[in-house]
Amino acid sequence: MAEVVQHRHGKARVRVGRVWREGTRHAFVEWSVSVLLSSRCDPAFTVGDNSSIVATDSIKNTVYVKAKECTAIISMEEFAIFLGEHFVKTYPQVTGAQINIIEIPWEPITINGEIHNHGFKLGKGSHTCEVTIDAYGSAIVLSGLEGLALLKTTQSGFEGFVRDKFTLLPEVRERILATEVRAVWRYRSKPSCYNKAFETVRNKLMDVFFGPPVSGVYSPSVQNTLYLMGERVMQRLPEIESIKLSMPNLHFIPVNMPTVGVKFDHDVYLPTDEPHGTIEASLTRKSGHSKL
Repeated sequence: MAEVVQHRHGKARVRVGRVWREGTRHAFVEWSVSVLLSSRCDPAFTVGDNSSIVATDSIKNTVYVKAKECTAIISMEEFAIFLGEHFVKTYPQVTGAQINIIEIPWEPITINGEIHNHGFKLGKGSHTCEVTIDAYGSAIVLSGLEGLALLKTTQSGFEGFVRDKFTLLPEVRERILATEVRAVWRYRSKPSCYNKAFETVRNKLMDVFFGPPVSGVYSPSVQNTLYLMGERVMQRLPEIESIKLSMPNLHFIPVNMPTVGVKFDHDVYLPTDEPHGTIEASLTRKSGHSKL
């Protein structure tokens, strides 16, 4: 009466901490790994035959074993490829693997201007990746970041937008601009180092958002700033084919209480993120079409 059209199974949110102690300065990562396998195990659904299922417990344990096998420091993109290749090469019934990893942003701590050999603190802005591998070992690599909170107290405005009977928002040339950036980019070729590419993307996004340290840069809208941020990333990293950016507009509403007898002048604000504006866009190189 019915047929199985599509199915996947796997293990989600496998938490892994990996330390490399070679040399005097240690390296440490914490990853949350999720694995989804596509496989030829329809009989498990249709007749209760489990003989072709790779147990999710085995998938979880494989994550830890493969992390142990990485004796040298490895990026999470490379680890995801390594892990995905294991599943498609080890199990004939597995036709594909999707590996998603979120890296908790631990970073070396600095004491009196010197990097500590084995001390770490929690930073901001998580590194993410999604790697999809088919049965032939071909990989599609998406990297990203989330939770990158940015704010500037001036050099932002919003004017010239559509006005109708429902519009209450005044036009302004002076406002706080705050957002929490989420970005995902697709590689068209392998970078020399995934971790360095991630750092470059994050730095370029912040460079464009803030502008020069003294003068800053004016933002006429979140839309324009978002576009310029994505454009700069692709200018700097030719190995990136496309990038998607999501930048909610987190509002800081100027406090104004004239009846109280206190004059505010854009110096005290009511922070609110509900509701907030939502702005997102995907950018791709003009020579091709993004599959993002």
